[in-house]
Amino acid sequence: MAATDDVFKKIVSHCKEYGFVFPASEIYDGPGAVYDYGPYGAQLRNHIKEYWWKSMVQMHENIVGIDAAIFMHPTTWKASGHVDAFNDPLVDNKDSKKRYRADVLIEDYIAKLEDKIGKEAEKGRKKFGEAFDEVQFKATHPQASKWHKEAIEVNDRLQAAMRDKDMPALKQIIEDCQIADPESGSRNWTEVRQFNLMFSTQLGNIAGEEGKLYLRPETAQGIFVNFLNVQKTTRQKLPFGIAQIGKAFRNEIVARQFIFRMREFEQMEMQFFIKPGDEMQWYNYWKKMRLAWHRAIGAPADKLRFHDHENLAHYANAAVDIQFDFPFGFKEIEGIHSRTDFDLSQHQKYSGKKMTYFDPESNESYVPYVVETSIGLDRMFLATMSRAYTEDIVPDADGKESSRVVLKLHPALAPVKCAILPLLKNDDRLTSKAEAIFNELKYSFNCQYDEKDAIGRRYRRQDAIGTPYCVTIDHDTLTDHMVTVRDRDTLRQDRVSIDQVAKIISEKVDINNVLREIEKLA
Repeated sequence: MAATDDVFKKIVSHCKEYGFVFPASEIYDGPGAVYDYGPYGAQLRNHIKEYWWKSMVQMHENIVGIDAAIFMHPTTWKASGHVDAFNDPLVDNKDSKKRYRADVLIEDYIAKLEDKIGKEAEKGRKKFGEAFDEVQFKATHPQASKWHKEAIEVNDRLQAAMRDKDMPALKQIIEDCQIADPESGSRNWTEVRQFNLMFSTQLGNIAGEEGKLYLRPETAQGIFVNFLNVQKTTRQKLPFGIAQIGKAFRNEIVARQFIFRMREFEQMEMQFFIKPGDEMQWYNYWKKMRLAWHRAIGAPADKLRFHDHENLAHYANAAVDIQFDFPFGFKEIEGIHSRTDFDLSQHQKYSGKKMTYFDPESNESYVPYVVETSIGLDRMFLATMSRAYTEDIVPDADGKESSRVVLKLHPALAPVKCAILPLLKNDDRLTSKAEAIFNELKYSFNCQYDEKDAIGRRYRRQDAIGTPYCVTIDHDTLTDHMVTVRDRDTLRQDRVSIDQVAKIISEKVDINNVLREIEKLA
């Protein structure tokens, strides 16, 4: 555990040191769990958004995009259930004065049991190789079988308590499992209680309940209330989807793990409207497509897994998370949910406006069902940084080995695609040539010009921000019109004609090549 904690701390430190993520309002010791994205972080976020948007809207002629307002009529949140049921179960430690989500404390306890089982299982794999049977191992190994049984029992109790909103039952689980404060080790807990997560504000100068507005806790409702507007103006027939990228706000009392859980965050959501009865077909389709999306941009198969929801929301008939193996363990990065007709039916009920679709094929009107895909942009950003952060040993300019920190970002996502580096900064011929090359390449992709320090240090700076290619201009360039293109990951250096650089690098950083991979992997 210490090793993974150390890696995570290094990633957080790297994000600040190299201009990816800063604590918000840091000079004033700003609010916790709110972050600003720096120059390279903003670029990386934009590239992730571009990849998602193109994969949804550009690659599907029956999916369109919108950008709904953050402020919505307050009845929206009554209809959606957020006013009455958007709560987290919270518990305080009386000694440390720290506040935690009770369900997360219990989930972490279960994860520790599973981690113990995994470590014992790994010993068995090493000993028996292909003959190792994990199912039999969990059933027969004295300690592993005990942990496995306990994990199932605790999880069943957790799911029942969350389903029934039974706060005393959650407190009892914490006590029975002897769960301690992760920081202080104290087991002196308060009662568990519910806390609504929505931020409220006032409309203009109207005070009281009449002027009360909420900052949206999710982007989906902006899609649902615009269902008819979009369907009629784009003349879509079912099945069709509406995609949106936008900010959401949750008053997280227990925000932790850097940008994994924040009070202000961004979602990339798509609601796919379908005929009732077709939901499982499309649910399975989007499970497959969304996993392929993650794989196509470089996430290894062993870093991703599906986790089915055992405690379904009352309106859902199926739900699954795509989990990513962060340095702190497997956690949700995206959700796929079959929401039935709950959302449109609720808005029809509360607004008095029909939210039905006339199906010309069956000659009937009905409220469509919905399959949702919802991914947190900030979590995707953190997952991208987590798998990219690498410490390795490479030869330096003198042929000796040295360590470097490199972000092995997919070239299509890298904030800077290419760095233009004159070999020497005090030679006007080299710097003039390098500036001319930079001014030409900047029309093709995001470049950076750097002439400060020795060439080796400049390479290391570019490695640290994830730049996939460096173009070095030396004295031979002045006569042969060739430059050296260095690959970030392989360290290979190729001599290339200046007029070929834009074409060579453009092909390697083109997001469209990644889009083509999605269907191959699905």
